[in-house]
Amino acid sequence: MEDVLKKLVETIEKLYGALALGAAAAVLLLLLLHHGDLTGGYIGPFFTYLHVISGVLWIGLLYYFNIVQIPTMPKIPAELKPAIGKYIAPEALFWFRWSAASTVVTGIIVFLSGSAVMNWTIFLGAILGLIMAYNVWFIIWPNQQIALGMVSADDAAKAKAARTAMLTSRTNFVLSIPMLYCMVTARLVG
Repeated sequence: MEDVLKKLVETIEKLYGALALGAAAAVLLLLLLHHGDLTGGYIGPFFTYLHVISGVLWIGLLYYFNIVQIPTMPKIPAELKPAIGKYIAPEALFWFRWSAASTVVTGIIVFLSGSAVMNWTIFLGAILGLIMAYNVWFIIWPNQQIALGMVSADDAAKAKAARTAMLTSRTNFVLSIPMLYCMVTARLVG
């Protein structure tokens, strides 16, 4: 038993090991709970599940940036800020933009599968989500590349890019609140 626990700890210590273990647990539950329902009709619910996971990661990172990182940056001593710009922010932005893309793609699959509820509430939520995803890929990410020095630019351009990225991220933060309302209530109240 001790060896099993040791192996479990070694697995969850690594990010991709923890992801694989979580996915394996989800597949196990899928097979145990729904083994008789795994026909073509299960595609929509399965992609709804992936849509929710992607959305949780995307909006979780959006909230991290807006509630934790942006307000905390002015308090960080100047000598420590390069570590955030060189290591933490690029990694967080990688997961941020790809979880946004995954949320959009899985949402489209859910719509095309015919399992999505079709009403004005869900359409409005989807439009807000698409605006937010556009902002991530075409405004926030290009400006963050400049602000973080991934693209050559002078200090004035970096400052301007950082402000544009921050204001667009704040816009997404604002839009996320009604978007989440729409996505949660669409099936409940129409």
